[in-house]
Amino acid sequence: MGEYLFNVKMSCEGCSGAVGRALAKVDGITYEVSLQNQQVKVTGDVPYETVLEKIKRTGKEVVSSEVVVA
Repeated sequence: MGEYLFNVKMSCEGCSGAVGRALAKVDGITYEVSLQNQQVKVTGDVPYETVLEKIKRTGKEVVSSEVVVA
């Protein structure tokens, strides 16, 4: 099971909502989107690249990211 942390540039609740809606469509993960901290934490059995691509497709900039647990 992987755990990933993404720093995502989000300026409003609409931005964080878009990220949440995109991740809700991914089976096998749990996620937490924090607009205040500009962070998205994802845990699950999905490859890092898959999650990164889902976030990028929302049009939000991923400033940095890390694999906490591979």
